[in-house]
Amino acid sequence: MSVKTRRYTLKKVKGYRHGRSKKERQANEAIVHAGAHAFAHRRDKKNDYRRLWQVRISAGLSPLGISYSKFIGALKKKKIDLDRKILADLAENHKDVFEKIVNEVR
Repeated sequence: MSVKTRRYTLKKVKGYRHGRSKKERQANEAIVHAGAHAFAHRRDKKNDYRRLWQVRISAGLSPLGISYSKFIGALKKKKIDLDRKILADLAENHKDVFEKIVNEVR
């Protein structure tokens, strides 16, 4: 049983560097840390995408002469429920539709 457990643990850390891929105790610690980082970074990824969408929307708005914060505030006031992901896609790939939305909230 212990050999099976050891084999399973070392299979998980295949590709890790130095003792972390060869020694059971170091491998177990590496697995625990990797899990903690994976958990935290799954949440960080959501924030990263939100920031990316904000930058793309802002870039789409600058030639139209309106700031990001004013645009988002106007969207909320007009009760237009488009999320940042959709707005960023429109700003990048469908400029004419995005411009119509901007003109609607002005």
